[in-house]
Amino acid sequence: MRPILTCIGVLFFLSVIAQDGPVHQLKQQAKESAAALKGMDGQNNELRTQVDRDYAYLEELYLHYHTHPELSFYEVETAKRMAEELRKIGFDVTEKVGGNGVVGVLKNGEGPTVLVRADMDALPIVEETGKPYASNVTTVDEAGNTVGVMHACGHDAHMTVWTGAARRLAQMKDKWKGTLVFIGQPAEERSGGANAMLEDGLYKRFPVPDYAIALHASPSVMAGKVGYCSGYSLANVDMMDITVYGQGGHGAYPQDTKDPVLLAARMIVALQTIVSREISPLDPAVVTVGSIHGGTKGNIIPNEVKLELTMRSYSDEVRMALIDKIKRICNGVAMSAGLSESQYPHYELRKEYTPSVYNDPQLTERIRQVFVQTLGGENVEQALPGMAGEDFARYGRTEEKVPIFLFWLGTVDPDLHAAAQRGEAILPPLHNSKFAPLPEPTIKTGVMAMTAAALELLGK
Repeated sequence: MRPILTCIGVLFFLSVIAQDGPVHQLKQQAKESAAALKGMDGQNNELRTQVDRDYAYLEELYLHYHTHPELSFYEVETAKRMAEELRKIGFDVTEKVGGNGVVGVLKNGEGPTVLVRADMDALPIVEETGKPYASNVTTVDEAGNTVGVMHACGHDAHMTVWTGAARRLAQMKDKWKGTLVFIGQPAEERSGGANAMLEDGLYKRFPVPDYAIALHASPSVMAGKVGYCSGYSLANVDMMDITVYGQGGHGAYPQDTKDPVLLAARMIVALQTIVSREISPLDPAVVTVGSIHGGTKGNIIPNEVKLELTMRSYSDEVRMALIDKIKRICNGVAMSAGLSESQYPHYELRKEYTPSVYNDPQLTERIRQVFVQTLGGENVEQALPGMAGEDFARYGRTEEKVPIFLFWLGTVDPDLHAAAQRGEAILPPLHNSKFAPLPEPTIKTGVMAMTAAALELLGK
């Protein structure tokens, strides 16, 4: 009996020790993780059910925004509707921030502050999607031209998801603590809205965010999915106007002139050497001359030619290098033609500069994990960085250094996406007259993703 009792005693002693040992700790962590995942699954199911129930309302709202588009700086009625939606939910709303900007604040105890942005402006494009709800809106632009107006960049979906997320978060206040700052931003397409709101005291009149998040419709990701990109995601965007001077005269006597058409042509070719020979191949950069105008008749050499350029980059160092090198090369061409310094080209860097979007890596990874848990790993894709611009970047470029994250919301009909993969169809890009998001499941996915991201950042 004694050996048996001794063994039992030893086993009991070891079991007591194990309760405080690493094996026990691992088992306890596993139990806690399983419980957390189970709770998350329950929360996701609850959220999915709520989004499904709310979809009819959101679809009607989406159709309203789609059929009532307004151009940049003229989003008067759109802003009113966005403000109305937030007030119904219970946000404290301020209108006309930085023009037509809308700011809604919802406080729910002590905790982080999260800014959620949606842009509201449309583009001067005649819609050709063939949809029964296609926009028929026309307006007169600032140049006096009658133009069509269309949400060809998906901002109607952005506003709808924004509203859906606000509705869900207001109903789930038992799940989070902190402050929500929902902003409806004007004039993203003209790169002025974010700056206007910041200059009008966005970070002084309202709570300063600990995080800022936004989404953008993707013309290449399938509806039901989202995409993410850590670090540089979108580019610095600069526009420059160059006036090339010369000495005009008769086309039959070019020796008596300084031909600005020829000089402009030489400059255009020489500018292509900046990216290929003067910028590291590891640093993305683009220099495009998109417009050239000069002269009135084939036998007249004009006095000047005008060029319009766009430059794209990621880092501020490359951005400034592009600007400096463009001026150096063009001045050199003018000098080689015998022009005096007073006849060197004139350069005008336009004010609608857009800084590059840099998704904070830690914030990106944190939300990526939430997307995987909420939508499933098969519905979360890593996206490549692009050279388009988005002034959402400005919310992270202030002295407050707010971490930002912008993700891509899939919009493409699965059948069309599959046909494109087979080479049998072409996916209309953003800013195209045929760009047509698939409302469901695009809107549902966006609301799920944005709500889950905000809950993660505001979680108790």
